[in-house]
This record gives sequence, C-alpha cells and structure tokens, in this order.
Amino acid sequence: MKRRDFIQKTAATSALLGLGGFSLSSFKSVNTKHLTVLHTNDVHSYIDPFPANHPKNPNMGGVARRAALIESIRKENPNVLLLDAGDIFQGTPYFNYYGGELEFKLMSMMQYDLATIGNHDFDNGIEGLYAQLPHASFEFVSANYDFKNTVMNGHVKPYKIINKDGIKVGVFGLGVGLDGLVDKKNYKETIYLDPVGVAQDMARLLKQEKKCDLVICLSHLGYKYKDEPDKICDTKLATLTKDIDLIIGGHTHTFLDKPTVLKNSVGQDVLVNQVGCYGINLGRIDFYFDDDTAVISNGKSIVV
Repeated sequence: MKRRDFIQKTAATSALLGLGGFSLSSFKSVNTKHLTVLHTNDVHSYIDPFPANHPKNPNMGGVARRAALIESIRKENPNVLLLDAGDIFQGTPYFNYYGGELEFKLMSMMQYDLATIGNHDFDNGIEGLYAQLPHASFEFVSANYDFKNTVMNGHVKPYKIINKDGIKVGVFGLGVGLDGLVDKKNYKETIYLDPVGVAQDMARLLKQEKKCDLVICLSHLGYKYKDEPDKICDTKLATLTKDIDLIIGGHTHTFLDKPTVLKNSVGQDVLVNQVGCYGINLGRIDFYFDDDTAVISNGKSIVV
C-alpha cells in the first residue's frame, strides 16, 4: 500500500462509531479495507459494573458487558485492534487481593492486542508488575520508559507493528513522568525519556522507514492540563510532532464524546481520543483504506 493521508476533514471531527445503525454501503468497494480500533484507558481494576444505585454511573461498565460488546463488533468486522492506554491496576479490592492477575487474565480473554503502562501499574512495585506478566497474553509497549536496569528489561517493547488484512499498523507507547507521582522504590531504576523527542523518532521510524499505513501513539501522558499549560500532554504532543495519525490517551480520566482533531507540526490532522475511566466507555474508531487514502467514519463513543 502507498502511504496514507487523511481526507474528508469534516468527517474526522467525530470519529467514534456507536451502537446505532451505520451504513457502510457508501464505503464498499472491491479495494476498500476496514479496520476497527477499539480502546480503553484507566480501567483501574473495575471488574464489576457499577451498582444500580450508584449516583453517577448506575449499571454502567463491567468486564462482562465490555467482552460481549467487543465480541459483537468482531462479528461485524474481524479486523479489530484492541488497545489499552494504561492504569489497568488499582481501584477496587480485586487488585488488593489478586495483585493484577485477574485484570490481565480477563484482558487476555478479551484478546487485547497491546497495552501501555500507566503510573498506577507500578503500585505493587515494578516487581509486582513483572510478577503478573505471565497472566497477560498481550504485549506492552512503552518507548520513553527505559527499563534496562530493572526486572522489566526485555519485557516491554518501544513499538509493535501489526498487520490486519494487509493494513500495516504501527503502535508505540508513551508514559507519564514518574518522579513525584510514583514512589521511587516502586519504579526503581526506570528512566523517563522526553516523550516529544521519543514520539517523533518513533513516528518517523514507523511511517517513513517501516511504511506503516497507520501510526498510533498509545499514551498515558494525559489529555490536557489547565493548571499546568506547559506540561506535556496528548494535545501538545499532537501539535509538536508529525507522522502520528491517532493518539489514544489516558491518565486524566477525560471523557470525550468524540476525538479531538488537531493539526500536527506540518498542518496535517491528528486524532486525539480518551474515553474516561473505570471501563464505562469503549472507544471505537473505524478506518477505511483504499489504494490511496484512509477515510474515517462518523459516530460517537460506546457506553458499556
């Protein structure tokens, strides 16, 4: 395939497909390929749905509902990429008791492809995270955490390239700065690298050298910081780099009804999305590839 460029900018302003009826007839052609990207972030060990009497989120969320929803989407389109943007751990007694084992096992059953690492994933220490890796059938990507002097060395890749029906997707991970956020004894000798420089290197490698059709940044940097305007976040990352098509974020628990569309450093569109926290929503973005272009569908976020 040739390098993809986003077109139909107005369509890009709402790039999540909901449960309502959406006709694909206008996109059907012999050469069109359809990729569905599903994503979660900051699930924080919420295995069960919220109770019916919860004041904010009654009957929402829950792994069983998310699994059923993912399964139904896979029946609709087998070319699904399922990603998580970190903070898988910490938030309910399930984590306190099982230490992350249950979370990883359930994500494996749902066939997650990749996840990045959030700050709360260090809450049982880096050894605690390492101890749970055998329960994860999916891989972890993080390009700006250098684990070379820790037990996690060799168990986290900076990026991964996944081929879905001939669509070449490059995914790399970024994590938030740990100093002052996580106790030093929990992350040990993990080195935090500048996310902007790392992101640009990763995007260039994946888009230009590896010729990926779609480049995704799986980020736990946070969407935006109103009180810290100079702090690096997903919206800043989008504008300061190029060759990234989609930033899937976490950390700030930001509920977006649809992705934000920003211009990168060379004036091209970048989608930035985050779906809140606790497994309440499942993000969905549909890409349609033909010989020259990637077209993004309209829609909205899915409430689990």
